[in-house]
Amino acid sequence: MILVTGGAGFIGSNFVLDWLAQSDEQIINLDKLTYAGNLQNLAPLSQDSRHIFVKGDIGDTQLVSQLLPQYQPRAILNLAAESHVDRSILGPEDFIQTNILGTFRLLEATHAYWRELESAAKQSFRFLHVSTDEVYGSLRKDESAFTEAHRYEPNSPYSASKAASDHLVRAYHHTYGLPILTTNCSNNYGPFQFPEKLIPLMIVNALAGKSLPVYGDGQQVRDWLYVADHCSAIRRVLERGTPGETYNIGGWNEKPNIEIVQTICSLLEESYPNTNFHNLITYVQDRPGHDRRYAIDATKIERELDWRPVETFATGIRKTIQWYLNNRQWVTDVQTGAYQEWIKTHYAGLQS
Repeated sequence: MILVTGGAGFIGSNFVLDWLAQSDEQIINLDKLTYAGNLQNLAPLSQDSRHIFVKGDIGDTQLVSQLLPQYQPRAILNLAAESHVDRSILGPEDFIQTNILGTFRLLEATHAYWRELESAAKQSFRFLHVSTDEVYGSLRKDESAFTEAHRYEPNSPYSASKAASDHLVRAYHHTYGLPILTTNCSNNYGPFQFPEKLIPLMIVNALAGKSLPVYGDGQQVRDWLYVADHCSAIRRVLERGTPGETYNIGGWNEKPNIEIVQTICSLLEESYPNTNFHNLITYVQDRPGHDRRYAIDATKIERELDWRPVETFATGIRKTIQWYLNNRQWVTDVQTGAYQEWIKTHYAGLQS
């Protein structure tokens, strides 16, 4: 079996569902169930013996140290993280606690477990750490995309905390020999994404007739990766990746934020032909330290592991919008008082 941390979050729940759709290998799913963790995402697995859910924190050394010898996973996939830049600007401490201290404690427990394994199990064991392209900083318009050799230059509390976790993972490989794999992905989108991130926020607000807040001039460029493609890449890295290596995972879809918002409006207008969603676009004051451009060069994973994304942005965004149209109750259920308070606090007074 494998152990997945953060398996009730956006990427994590998609990975768990995808894994069990293709394999009978059991998953231990360790998730703290913060605001973005949602067991409703995993409802199809509620009676599935292949899925063992444990509510807990990766920073709980005692709990993790009990789970590992109890279930004896052949691999640990660390997807647990605080991951929203805006939230990290307003309150960075949670990011330090989870992304840095939590990863450290998980590594400590994993190292203690791994060194006691018998030779064959020890050799085949893997610790796969899922990270972000934001650790590389910001690119100019004419600069080449991030490769795995790009220097780390994080610019937000979130990206700095993820960079620190990447360095810890690397250190545990080089110092202790722990067989680690690191992936740095571009912006994900797709089903189950909490509606604080750009794409689901625009979809949900548009359907509610609310303003569509676009930071600054909207020309910030991101590379967009459909979440199912990300899940397939993680599986491929786990299966074939070389211990100690880093693999960048991207969608080959660089687009400015304003184009993303306009595309969503146009596609929604196909379903609601008498509604002008473009009129809802509202430019707001840019956030502090907003990185201008991210771009992933995913050549290495294609060359070495024979992986490429299946979805283009055109196909992926249609699937995503349709999912949100078909799952209005999910959206209603996750928009708790805490969510509403965050939106109110963050966007109050930002009209430019």
